[in-house]
Amino acid sequence: MKATQEHNDRIAKLTFASVYPHYITKVENKGRTKEELLQVIQWLTGFEESKLTDLITSKATFQEFFEQATFNPNAHLIKGVICGYRVEELENPLTQKVRYLDKLVDELAKGKKMENILRSTS
Repeated sequence: MKATQEHNDRIAKLTFASVYPHYITKVENKGRTKEELLQVIQWLTGFEESKLTDLITSKATFQEFFEQATFNPNAHLIKGVICGYRVEELENPLTQKVRYLDKLVDELAKGKKMENILRSTS
């Protein structure tokens, strides 16, 4: 499925603060922890918990969120389908980054091993 411009615009304007509680609920309902979720977000974005708190408090959009991120160089290793989209084929860089995050949260909730989620190359 190809993402439309309207879809990309909607994602860019969505706030991280509006989605983060859903990430927590999703992983905790599957027996994972908020700390594991933070580890996954930190791996992808470079954000420490205090920076995440600041971004949540300021109601940063996903566009603002990822503009401030130090994106993990191994993020390109994230592959698969999330929300009907194959993440490695998304053309819009911001939409792809958001879907990378969604994919990692999904993998965490599904019980995947942390070293696999974090694309350990060793």
